Amino acid sequence: MKKLNVNTVELLAKLSHEINRAYCAALGDKSQVEWDDAPDWQKDSARTGVRSVLNGEASTPEEQHELWCRHKREDGWIYGSTKDAAAKTHPCLVAYEALPPEQRAKDHLFRAAVLHGLNMLCDYATGLNEIRES
Repeated sequence: MKKLNVNTVELLAKLSHEINRAYCAALGDKSQVEWDDAPDWQKDSARTGVRSVLNGEASTPEEQHELWCRHKREDGWIYGSTKDAAAKTHPCLVAYEALPPEQRAKDHLFRAAVLHGLNMLCDYATGLNEIRES
């Protein structure tokens, strides 16, 4: 795979974040903030997730979740019944199989956003090149 453009990773991270935020809101969780207001640790987590999908490190939703857990733990996060950024606790720091279905869906949505978002960016860029060449 070609080296990823920083702007591509940023766009896909933002897209994935906003889809996750909308999904959370649909479930009644209004705690997610817009990308521009998100803390750096949250943006970095999304960027890392995008890279892991695109470089093949996470080829399934299960692998995506396990990598997310590993990165969280490396950053000092632990399991907790509620998400608390200050205390670095998160209820999703469990095995993928132990996640409720609505939480597992987030990993599927994230991967779809990254992969289909990349395809759309490539189609857009191809279209621009075709216009320039004509």
